[in-house]
Amino acid sequence: MIIEEIARIKTDFPTKFGIPRQSGLVKDLKGTIVFEKKYQDPNAIRGLEGFSHIWVIWGFSENYGKEYSPTVRPPRLGGNERMGVFATRSPFRPNNLGLSCLKLDKIELTKENGYVLHVSGADMMDNSPIYDIKPYLAFSDSIAEATGGFCAEIGEYKLTVKVDKDLLNGFPEEKSDTLCRILAEDPRPAYIDDENRIFGFLFYDHEIKFKVKEKELTVISVEKRTR
Repeated sequence: MIIEEIARIKTDFPTKFGIPRQSGLVKDLKGTIVFEKKYQDPNAIRGLEGFSHIWVIWGFSENYGKEYSPTVRPPRLGGNERMGVFATRSPFRPNNLGLSCLKLDKIELTKENGYVLHVSGADMMDNSPIYDIKPYLAFSDSIAEATGGFCAEIGEYKLTVKVDKDLLNGFPEEKSDTLCRILAEDPRPAYIDDENRIFGFLFYDHEIKFKVKEKELTVISVEKRTR
């Protein structure tokens, strides 16, 4: 079987560090799906405007060529306990495929790329390849009695975020709340718990640096960078 990419997604994450671990965790994270020339036929998305959400099958492009392991260390288990890869959403998989449920905000006709899809809740790195798009069907895809395995035992995990308003001078106001929600999800590798360590990641052309002590995250700097 040969599959080819039908589109690429544009997001505010030039690198994978900092990206929420699941789609929809940060609901206002925006993305734009741009179809490859071959798939810019408007007939291919006829009727899609009637759906509020879509399933996106995409590729963990940074992991291509990396060795597959049957077990992985889920972040929310502290990174120390192993689970089977098929019992997790780990990006290190035999075929490096991701599955995300995204909110379809609107479909826009552009001069350069034809119709593009504006989405929310994205958990993908900028320019990630997309292999298929399917509509989300609430009557079949939403299962009220579904159970969450070991994830259900963990419960909700969020950090309290402290950021001096002066650090956000020059940072787009419409992105500030989104940034705080990203940080509240704790972008750190689960196996690192060093309150003196400074972490950093790129978001919307800015480098964000922070430290974490217990369950409080403090932003140290927000500096403009060039992609």
